[in-house]
Amino acid sequence: MGDYVRLFINPIGRVVEVKKGTVLLEALREAGIWINSICGGHGECGKCKVILNKGEVLHLSNKEDKWLSPREKVDGYLLACQVCVLGNAEFTIPIESQVSKPKILVDMESIVERINPACRKYLVETPVVIDIEKKGRLGTPFLRLKGSDEKPLLSEGILKRLLSIKDKEEAITATLTVTGGQSEVIAIEPGDSRRTNYGLAIDIGTTTIVALLVDLTAGKILGRASCLNGQINYGETLVTRIAYARRQEGLIRLQKEVVKSINAIIEELTLPIGIGRKEIAEVCVGGNTVMNHLLAGIDPSYLAYVDGNEKVSRNPIVRKASELGIDVNPEAYIYCLPNVSRFLGGDAIGDVLASGMHKSDEISLLIDLGTNGEIILGNNLWLISASCASGPAFEGEGIGNGMRAMEGAIEHVKIDPRTLEAECEVIGNVPPKGICGSGIIDTVAEMFSAGIIDFRGKIVQHPTSPFIRRGRYGLEYILVPEERTAIGRDIVINQRDMDYIIDSKAAVCGAVITLMRKLKLSIHDVRNLYLAGAFGAYTDLKNVMKFGILPEFPRAKVHPIGNGSLSGAYAALLSIEKRREMKEVAEKMLYIDLSVDYMFTEAYSDSIYIPGPREFFPTYASR
Repeated sequence: MGDYVRLFINPIGRVVEVKKGTVLLEALREAGIWINSICGGHGECGKCKVILNKGEVLHLSNKEDKWLSPREKVDGYLLACQVCVLGNAEFTIPIESQVSKPKILVDMESIVERINPACRKYLVETPVVIDIEKKGRLGTPFLRLKGSDEKPLLSEGILKRLLSIKDKEEAITATLTVTGGQSEVIAIEPGDSRRTNYGLAIDIGTTTIVALLVDLTAGKILGRASCLNGQINYGETLVTRIAYARRQEGLIRLQKEVVKSINAIIEELTLPIGIGRKEIAEVCVGGNTVMNHLLAGIDPSYLAYVDGNEKVSRNPIVRKASELGIDVNPEAYIYCLPNVSRFLGGDAIGDVLASGMHKSDEISLLIDLGTNGEIILGNNLWLISASCASGPAFEGEGIGNGMRAMEGAIEHVKIDPRTLEAECEVIGNVPPKGICGSGIIDTVAEMFSAGIIDFRGKIVQHPTSPFIRRGRYGLEYILVPEERTAIGRDIVINQRDMDYIIDSKAAVCGAVITLMRKLKLSIHDVRNLYLAGAFGAYTDLKNVMKFGILPEFPRAKVHPIGNGSLSGAYAALLSIEKRREMKEVAEKMLYIDLSVDYMFTEAYSDSIYIPGPREFFPTYASR
């Protein structure tokens, strides 16, 4: 036992035993203790702060100097990714580093006109007849089912199950699916169980996983649940996940983490209502291209390169649950909505389906902003798309006091233009511990209106204001003084934060402008603006346009569509026709890779300033 040390982790009261010399962040990961870490443990984000109460550690670099203030160092703060544990120790995870269940948007309306799932239940004709269909020299056993002309195949395991009960039961139910490309029996049950047919719709986000338990016969949602994607401990961006997957056993670890998160959700959904996990016969997944690859255990390394766009298949990824380790019927299929390019995946296809823009003759623009931003422009005749590295700024990450939308996060802000004092709305009506995406957008737009920042996003000195001061990274604006926070320190927006936010704003706005310029469209041509996810549900659109994240669209109707990825997974679960519809959308969509597009470079440069080019911001640019 001399090679092992014990770590006591506050405030959760956990004791962790690890090998001496283990990096603290790795020790926390292995123990299943989640802690903020955007960069994947490279000391480049400063989010994995912990406090050393007692014990000895070895500092691995001087990167902590960049992220920790002198006061924090005195108080025992360190970065978990930059220290190894050398002996028994006690640590505290401060409130700003803790990760809890986020505030998410999962409400949606049914977008399925007719329930026609790929997975159905039928009574087996009795007495049971197992036919053999000759194919060359081999014979393939299949069943005769009541009410179906299908000739479903039988695996060896299913055939054994059938033979064991066929002479003992008056009624036998077969679960049939066509997801694998042919009719196949994936379950045999004694009795008539046709009324109990269940499926799972899942949105696998880079940060959050959301799932619905669905009655496949009635289309009714029986439960919904969410959790953070366990991969988050290995980096919050797609690029860091791809990089981690290249490490030895990195892909295996990431695949196991997402499956572990999914299985936890399955238990949360099934246990309270008494449904067995093995009764789930179909799983449909919406996710970006990287998430789909990691779930299926496909090496995503090629997605890091531009020529990866040509290699991305636009056919759905389909796997057996037993292959992936997902705790449902092992013979059930996992169906992933089709991808388009290396950074535009099934989640965006779900967005399109939820919006209905592919059926309208009016020109529509769809925006889904997360760690990666997806932009789709078009109508029933054409669709053009792009993705941009908007970064996690609009999800509340990437800035000093940023956090996800959960209790304690500032979500809306107003700034008095005379006093420059901020009035904040906080999720849960508790003392704030940080600021989430919608709050960040409100804050920077209000800072611009109040003259706290100029058109370049630079904080302006106000000698008489107590809310603007010089800090470690230049001038900073005090949003909430320390005595009113939950973290015992001022919540601020500093110049480094502003530079990062401006970069994110220019990437999104530049992407939209690039597509519009390629098609020679003006802001008056767009008639519908679809906003997906929390960005569409909680963000003040006026502030989005005032700050210059999106152009003004004076003739457009605005439609928040909620979680389009989840809607697409739900539709695929209940309708074969919707699966075909989404595949057609994926196949006809043109993708523009902005990383090699000279027009984007120009549009990005035009969008660096607040709000942006005058022709796209006629109201706000003239003020």
